[in-house]
Amino acid sequence: MKILMIQPNYHSGGAEIAGNWPPSWVPYVGGALKKAGFDNVRFVDAMTKYIDDETLGTIIEANQPDVVMATAITPMIYQSQKTLQIAKEACPNAVTIMGGIHPTYMYSEVLHEAPWVDYIIRGEGEEVTVNLMQAIESGSDKRDRHDIKGIAFFENGQVVATEAHPPICDLDTLDPDWDLLDWNDYYYTPLNVRLAVPNYARGCPFRCRFCSQWKFWRKYRSRTPEKFVDEIEKLVKDYNVGFFILADEEPTISKPRFIALCEEMIKRDLDVHWGINTRVTDILRDENELALYRKAGLVHVSLGTEAAAQLKLNLFRKETTIEENKRAIKLLKDNGIVAEAQFIMGLENETPDTIEETYRMARDWKPDMANWNMFTPWPFSELFEDLGDRVEVRDYSQYNFVTPIMKPDAMEREDVLKGVLRNYARFYLWKTLEYWFVKDPFKRKYLLGCLKAFAQTTLNKRFYNLSRVKQKGLGMEIELGFDKTKILSREEIAKRKQEHPELAADVDFAGTVSACGAPRDLEYNEDDASSQDAGSQTMKV
Repeated sequence: MKILMIQPNYHSGGAEIAGNWPPSWVPYVGGALKKAGFDNVRFVDAMTKYIDDETLGTIIEANQPDVVMATAITPMIYQSQKTLQIAKEACPNAVTIMGGIHPTYMYSEVLHEAPWVDYIIRGEGEEVTVNLMQAIESGSDKRDRHDIKGIAFFENGQVVATEAHPPICDLDTLDPDWDLLDWNDYYYTPLNVRLAVPNYARGCPFRCRFCSQWKFWRKYRSRTPEKFVDEIEKLVKDYNVGFFILADEEPTISKPRFIALCEEMIKRDLDVHWGINTRVTDILRDENELALYRKAGLVHVSLGTEAAAQLKLNLFRKETTIEENKRAIKLLKDNGIVAEAQFIMGLENETPDTIEETYRMARDWKPDMANWNMFTPWPFSELFEDLGDRVEVRDYSQYNFVTPIMKPDAMEREDVLKGVLRNYARFYLWKTLEYWFVKDPFKRKYLLGCLKAFAQTTLNKRFYNLSRVKQKGLGMEIELGFDKTKILSREEIAKRKQEHPELAADVDFAGTVSACGAPRDLEYNEDDASSQDAGSQTMKV
């Protein structure tokens, strides 16, 4: 059976400014298929290679696959649907499958909008994909699909969603097939080296209201540090990877395991550097271990500092304070690690003064880098449900962190974007000078490489999707690019909700897990939690 995996040709102007990122779902799901005996698996990265729809259709037709798979995060959903439509037109008998976080929760809406999608894989994909493929290969999928856990499909005009598949118990059983990737395509601009995005851990025991990753993975699990570093060693030695970014939500949750990972990296003496996202409170907790982390090759930490006003931190259930953010940044810098501060912009209470406040904080905190992300209420998150009909924009293609989705009470969306772009321009104008005087040679090289990536993508207008910004005299005009048919009034939203309840997100996928904040002095003990059911967590406070 011929299986074709496709990364849809979607671009947003966000993370891509740092280089070309390999889609991690491909080696992990592809590896599971290979391990199960499916040897004829091919991958086409339409995103990285900028493959247009017509060319993609030609490629699919030439390959004549039996199954075509595509993934979809929320802003990618329409292009993913289009990709599978192209596949169905090129090969009418091919089975089309979509996976990813958006269709996991929005499967009913997706199947109604794109009836050419035969199956949706919900949640963690490796085991579900293998089970479904075995049924397709034997020709029993239509007969037995009600018994295949973790899928959704149309049947007799009705959407059917089967029982959720349990999370993978042991992540050490993952066996990714990195050969599926064309490694010449993936690089990290700041260091001009090949880039990988491996999985060390999955899930998160915290319940931030704006996030749904914890629901998707349903249970926090991590790999044995030695096994994970085996994979890193393979990436370095077999594929010449020079930088990797952990795909984890919170890799430092379990301090003993993260220390063990770093010690194993030091022991192997691999010529590779890496970066993570983590919480401010974990950095404060690990003050005495930061030198060890840097010795292990950790050179870049992106911190969820999130907000200019404590009001926003409370809204997001972030158990940190403004002063703690500032101290965490200093600790990272003192240990030679690049500190990146994240700000979330465009909430309802945003004003010109709060936008300016984030700039003043970025200057006061002195992070090496700063990132201003637009507030994006995922349509399957708790916060989205709370906001209700105030979320007028239902054009998911713009849910990309660089487009204002919410309209603040006191500002237009376009003015929020103008303010954020002004913050970027001022902040990195200062950094253009400061980076040259960084004493650490490696860190100076790294930061100048980041500045180069920023400059390149600004000039070609990929950064923050600058092609939508037009100069007009001394000012600028902005066309946000919303599909006007997907901007709904409150009345239209209420009517749609009443007339089409079947299109609502399945927010119960994770089971009955309450959404609670993360205590600042939380210590997560994975070993104690491993015996509990999906979605549970052990917290020592």
